[in-house]
Amino acid sequence: MTIAEHIKTIQAGSSWIRRMFEEGARLKAEHGAEKVFDFSLGNPNLDPPEKFRATLKDALMSSETGYHGYMPNTGYPHVRKAVADFLSKEQQAQVTENEVIMTCGAAGALNVILKAILDPEDEVITPAPFFVEYQYYADNHGGSLKTVKTKPDFNLDIDAVSAAITQKTKAILINSPNNPTGQVYSKESLDELGALLQEKGRKLNRTIYLIADEPYRKIVFDGFKVPSIFKSYSESIIATSYSKDISIPGERIGFLAVNPQAEFKKDLTGGMALTNRILGFVNAPALMQRAIASLQGESVDISEYSRKRDLLCDGLADCGYGFVKPSGAFYLFPRTPSPDDIKFVQALQEELILAVPGSGFGGPGHFRIAFCVADETIINAMPGFKRVMEKFK
Repeated sequence: MTIAEHIKTIQAGSSWIRRMFEEGARLKAEHGAEKVFDFSLGNPNLDPPEKFRATLKDALMSSETGYHGYMPNTGYPHVRKAVADFLSKEQQAQVTENEVIMTCGAAGALNVILKAILDPEDEVITPAPFFVEYQYYADNHGGSLKTVKTKPDFNLDIDAVSAAITQKTKAILINSPNNPTGQVYSKESLDELGALLQEKGRKLNRTIYLIADEPYRKIVFDGFKVPSIFKSYSESIIATSYSKDISIPGERIGFLAVNPQAEFKKDLTGGMALTNRILGFVNAPALMQRAIASLQGESVDISEYSRKRDLLCDGLADCGYGFVKPSGAFYLFPRTPSPDDIKFVQALQEELILAVPGSGFGGPGHFRIAFCVADETIINAMPGFKRVMEKFK
C-alpha cells in the first residue's frame, strides 16, 4: 500500500466543501466562469484593508539584521503584546503576551491546542452543525469528536451537551459565529455552558476545557456582539485567525489565547509552545506577524457582507426557501425541500449552482451557501434556485 489505510478511509469521505470547489473548477472550464454560480467555499471576496497593504510594504522594506530568522516558538513578544492588549478589551479580561501564542491560522491553533490536551481516546464534544474539519483535528491527536444536537434555530442545547459529557470528555469545541449556520451564541447560553462544565468537572474530578473557534468574531450583523468566553468560564481557550475579517486566508496567520484565570495556565501555554513546534508549524510566519501587530481591530467593510446576506435572503425567500437568518459569518444554511440534501445539491449543480450539502456538516436536510461572492453571482443564480425549488414541490 502506498498510503495508510486510515488516510484512505478519510479520503473516501473527505470534505464536501473541497469536493464541490473542485467540481466548480471543472464546470467553469467547461461552461465559462461567468455561467457558474459558486457558493461552495468560504473564501472572502473583499480585498484586505488598504492599511494591510501599506503595513506589509513597510515590513518588506526593512533591512534589519536577522529579520527573517527564527524567533520564539510562541511568536515575537511585541506582536503577542499587541494581540494581548487588543484581546483584553475584546474579552474584558486582563490578557498578557504570556497567554498568547501566534499560530498558522485558526486551524493551526486548534491542532496545537488539541495536541497539547488530548490523551488517547479522549472525546471532544461539538454542537452540530459543525465545521467538517473538526473530526479530523481530534483524530489527528488520538481523540474523537462527539456531536450533539442544537436547537431548531441552531442555538446551544445545554441539556444535550450535559447528556453527552462522560469521563472521557476533555473539551467542548464551539464556533460562534458559526460555520455553517451563522448563529451567534448568546451570553446567557455561554454562562449556562460555563456553569455546566464547572459542575461536571467537579463531579468527574477532571478539567473540561471550553475551546472557542472565533475566526468570524468581527463579522456580525444587526448590532449583534459575540460575548466573551473568558467571562463565562475560566478553563477556556480561544483559537482564531485574521483570515476572514482582514481577507487574508492564504497567509495563514492567527493565534491562540489561554484564559488568564485557567488553573493550569502555565502547563497549557508551555505544552502548546511545544506542540506548535513539534507539529511542524515551528512558528507563525514572521512577515505576517509583523504586519498584524499594527492591524489590531482592523477589518474589511462588514456592512458589505450584511448587504450580501440580505440580497441572498430576500431572493431565496421569494423562491420559497426556508432558513434562519444568520447573525454573523458569511454563510446561510437553508432547509432543503427534500430530506435528501445530497440529491437536492446535485439538482442545483445541474443549474450550475454550487452549494454544499448539510450532511457534510452534520446537518442533514439543509445546504450551505457561502455568500462571500460577487453580487452578480447571487442575482444571476436566483432563476436557477427557483427552478430547482419548483422541481421539488
